[in-house]
This record gives sequence, C-alpha cells and structure tokens, in this order.
Amino acid sequence: MAIDRSTIESVAHLARLSISEDEVRQTTDKITAIMGLIDEMQAVNTDGVEPLAHPLDATQRLRVDEVTEPNQREQLQAGAPATEDGLFLVPRVIE
Repeated sequence: MAIDRSTIESVAHLARLSISEDEVRQTTDKITAIMGLIDEMQAVNTDGVEPLAHPLDATQRLRVDEVTEPNQREQLQAGAPATEDGLFLVPRVIE
C-alpha cells in the first residue's frame, strides 16, 4: 500500500501541522516503507500458530495480597480544599 503526498498533506492539515515540501517527501517515503513492511508481515502464513501472551512463556511471581500500609486517608485529605465520603471533590471540567 502506498501513501501519496496528498494524503500526507491532508493529514498534516487536519492535525494543524505546518509541513515543508521536503518533510512531505520524507514522510511519504517513510510511511510507504512502513506500510510495505506491514503488507509483508500480513502475507506470512500463521495457520496453526497459537497466540502468545509472552514470547518466553514466562510466569509472573505473585506476592500475597495483603494490606501492608495503614489507612492514612484522613491525614492525606486534610489539606484538600473539598472532600466528600472519602473522595476528593474537583471542579467540573466537562459539561
């Protein structure tokens, strides 16, 4: 899959980026190379290959899930401008 200069210019415009002619050419070449690599990887036959969570089949050592620190909520919230039911109250940002 090839990316042309108009696509790069369109994306730069949508992102409100100023991009020079040289940068358009370089970006077009780099993205075209990346898309070519993706096409190559998609062409590999992966039938019968099980998905892996980790390439070394490692397991994570887990610790016992127990409380090790005392509850300091009251002390930590003492300096907060506003709290309610143990939660910090903050001004509404999104309406």
